[in-house]
Amino acid sequence: MHHLHNFNYVAIVVVAVFQWLLGALWYSPPLFAKPWMEIVGRKKDGDRSGLALGMVSSIICDLVLSFVLAHLVLWSDPRDFLHGMFVGFIAWAGFIACPSLPQGIYEGRPFKLFAINGGYWFVALLVSGGILAVWR
Repeated sequence: MHHLHNFNYVAIVVVAVFQWLLGALWYSPPLFAKPWMEIVGRKKDGDRSGLALGMVSSIICDLVLSFVLAHLVLWSDPRDFLHGMFVGFIAWAGFIACPSLPQGIYEGRPFKLFAINGGYWFVALLVSGGILAVWR
């Protein structure tokens, strides 16, 4: 547990907030809200009772994800932003894309849903890995 002292906890929080804000933008009307809502069967003026709980759980899980990604960055010791992005890419490929794609196929979901959701995490983890690599 000695390595826990080497983290920049401010960077971890900033990365989590970045992921949360990116999600708010990614799933907003100018970007992917309409196709995402159509695929998952949500109505624009539908029930919003779970919105607050979803937002709170998102920021908590973004904090956990950022802390885990900080471990991967620390252990791989990337030299710069680009190498940190590579660590983010590896995390995305192994922990997001590989389980999500076949799950969507098994569930009969359209590839477009994987592209929207997976695309969000692709961008989030690339940028997050880069930030965590340079801001230690």
